[in-house]
Amino acid sequence: MSLAKLQDLTGRVALVTGGSRGLGLQMAEVLGELGAKVAITARKADELTAAAAHLKSLGIEAMPVVCDMGQLAAIGPMVEQVIATLGPIDILVNNAGTSWGAATIDHSLDGWNKVITLNVTAIFVVTQEVGRRCMVPRRSGKVINIASIQGLTGTYPESVPTLAYNASKGAVVNMTRTLANEWAPLGINVNAIAPGYFPTKMTAQLNEDNTSDMAPMKRGGGPEDLKGVTALFASDACAFITGQTLAVDGGVTAV
Repeated sequence: MSLAKLQDLTGRVALVTGGSRGLGLQMAEVLGELGAKVAITARKADELTAAAAHLKSLGIEAMPVVCDMGQLAAIGPMVEQVIATLGPIDILVNNAGTSWGAATIDHSLDGWNKVITLNVTAIFVVTQEVGRRCMVPRRSGKVINIASIQGLTGTYPESVPTLAYNASKGAVVNMTRTLANEWAPLGINVNAIAPGYFPTKMTAQLNEDNTSDMAPMKRGGGPEDLKGVTALFASDACAFITGQTLAVDGGVTAV
């Protein structure tokens, strides 16, 4: 089978959490470019509307769904809404996340709980919902979790410490390994992407200095730099790849 055929997502349904901007929108773009119908979620309706209009301008069938992933009770109804409108979900991209900058001794419990709820528990809940309703019964599916190189290294490239964020992304890496092992016999691939520094709204809030110089490539990630790995992990090209976390970081973790 040709590579083009392996990566053809025509007729498939993708759900991208946190898909209204930044990395989530970049991944929604490539999934749509490969033929998938794409549902995107975010908290802010205006950002979702703009993102959906952008995707539609590219010829992508896009469905915006307002959902605060930090409100766990809202996740099940959101998944049901996507299924009712677009059909069973074939590809789940767990991208929604947040951070909290504070020295550990000053870190509030509320801040810790906010990060862990959105970055870890919400991934568990939405993956469980999509798995139960779509992937496990159909014995197929692709789950892509967005981790971070900070979940691999534990370092702080920001100007302030981010203990909760780094711990949460380490949890995502191990969730990916564990779930991949459990669901492999069911024909479901579970992999993770660990981005390095990408200039986004979230990183702008934490980085006072230009941290892109840390990378051997001497730049941060750009608007096309997650597309290749997303295309791989979302498609049949990764049929024999599961439980992996791929760093997309300009060589930071290679040093």
